[in-house]
Amino acid sequence: MTAALVLSRLNVQGPIRLTTLAAAEGISQPSMTQLIQRLERQGLATRISDPEDGRAALVNITNAGRALLYDRRRDRRDRLAELLMALSPEDEETLTLAMHVALPIIGRLVHNATNPARSQTGKTA
Repeated sequence: MTAALVLSRLNVQGPIRLTTLAAAEGISQPSMTQLIQRLERQGLATRISDPEDGRAALVNITNAGRALLYDRRRDRRDRLAELLMALSPEDEETLTLAMHVALPIIGRLVHNATNPARSQTGKTA
């Protein structure tokens, strides 16, 4: 799971320092180093020189890593579509209504979680 989250972050944010990546994922630098080494051996991630600091390296996702993310997302979408097809029309309508109510709230929760300066009410601290 952590590997998938790391690949997803690399895909969205682009090349990033290993220390920054470890902090963002909430794991130790040694653990992140081991994970990146494993992803490199699998051809899913690579290290490149930091153009701003030649002594440092950035971690980046490879095309194979992007393809793996795409395949996993497609598989999850396909499986979810299969499950939703089994719903009765009444359950589908109830789920649609629940999503319209819940998704904006979840969006605010995610926003607040990724913006620590914001309080639970959504106001700037």
